[in-house]
Amino acid sequence: MTTTRERRLDPQSCYRAVTSRDRRFDGVFWTAVRTTGIYCRPSCPARTPAYGNVTFHPSAAAAQAAGYRACKRCLPDATPGSPDWDVAASVAGRAMRLIADGVVDREGVEGLARRLGYTPRHLSRLLLAELGAGPLALARARRAQTARVLIETTDLGYADVAFAAGFASVRQFNDTVREVYAASPTQLRGRRGARAGAGTVTMRLAVRTPFAGRALLSFLAHHLVPGVEVAGEGWYARTLDLPHGPGTVRLEMSDELEPGRTAFVTARFALHDLRDTTAAVERARRLLDADCDPVAVGQHLADDPVIGPLAAAWPGLRVPGQVDGDETAIRTVIGQQVSVAGARTVTGRLVARHGREVATDVPGVTHLFPDAATLAEADPAELPMPRARGRALVVLAAALAAGDVVLDRGADRDDVRRRLLALPGIGPWTADYVALRALAHPDVFLPTDIGVRNALRGLGHDDASLAAVVAASERWRPWRSYALLHLWTTLMPPAPAVPAVLPEET
Repeated sequence: MTTTRERRLDPQSCYRAVTSRDRRFDGVFWTAVRTTGIYCRPSCPARTPAYGNVTFHPSAAAAQAAGYRACKRCLPDATPGSPDWDVAASVAGRAMRLIADGVVDREGVEGLARRLGYTPRHLSRLLLAELGAGPLALARARRAQTARVLIETTDLGYADVAFAAGFASVRQFNDTVREVYAASPTQLRGRRGARAGAGTVTMRLAVRTPFAGRALLSFLAHHLVPGVEVAGEGWYARTLDLPHGPGTVRLEMSDELEPGRTAFVTARFALHDLRDTTAAVERARRLLDADCDPVAVGQHLADDPVIGPLAAAWPGLRVPGQVDGDETAIRTVIGQQVSVAGARTVTGRLVARHGREVATDVPGVTHLFPDAATLAEADPAELPMPRARGRALVVLAAALAAGDVVLDRGADRDDVRRRLLALPGIGPWTADYVALRALAHPDVFLPTDIGVRNALRGLGHDDASLAAVVAASERWRPWRSYALLHLWTTLMPPAPAVPAVLPEET
């Protein structure tokens, strides 16, 4: 069966990318070699196979379903995801994000289909047509990748690895690893070096270059919530509220500015339950905007008279994502019409009163962010903010807790915006900021944002030219979110913006 996306993969263009070992296409398509029975990423350093011996596939799962094994040299499963998913926000892209978060492992295909608003049968047809594999095969490929990383980087027993990766049994784990990698778990582990202990998982998260890691760190450090997040020189850490229990993640970020390569962000996870490994990894990747194609973004913005010089100064700038959509929306409401410092102080008080205290090994990280159900029961008059904003926050929390507004990565962006605007106290700025951060929308611009106007004034624009720039922002499509971040970055202090342990601001 030829899939819709395979028909869009022009074989000659794909082969040119393979012959040039172009890393920009890693994660966009996969190359399968008939004579060896393996599949590779486009940048695989092995000898380039003959054109007549290769086929091209839109997903690793599709290559596996066609009977190919993963290349042991280039590890084709360990690539950034396709940037197409966030740009198009198609059903396939939304499904891939939820599968990566472990929804199929926890809720089955029926749960995935329910979240996307389709029947399981119709969703399977859509994914087969678009990606060459159904939801079970796509989830299986994701489990195999997670298992390989855990085998190679931790001292976990194989049974622990199996359940941490999402497999239902050790036998299923063994069979899948042998089929995908043509090696047993013991052979994959081999003689690897020092590894972390039980409950702690250290991974390298792949991102495309250029990667402006310090600018991303500066943004996150500037918006820290006391008790939930801390940052220091070259690193950021926070709590995670995961399906099976709490956890923490510590990310080490630096600049990798050479374009067209794959860089790695070291992530250390401390998890209450190893079954949350897949979800924790995906949430860290969302925070990093790891699947962005920075070369495409930079080329599009390079010639713009306003954003072009900023794009040249900060190549590889990312849009900071989130680890929990509900948290992002609540923090956005708190931040309406107040300074960043003021929002941080108020949010810290909210966390201290309504957040759940957890034990962590990261100094200064003490609480989970309050969940929507807890805040939905709060008295607006007792919240540390103006009464009207408190009412808006409680109404939003109630809508999130009831499922009337869903902010996971499977939600339809237009539908979310419509539902948010229907809530009292939620205006266009709030709805669009939520789309930017919570839904990873790459094409959001906030023309009324005070930060945008201050940035443009700092670049020498008076009121008249400022209005002209805002009016002409359509030319930044489909990457207006990145243009917005370039403007905001002119206002950011150098990273880290805070001490390694941030005291509560009360």
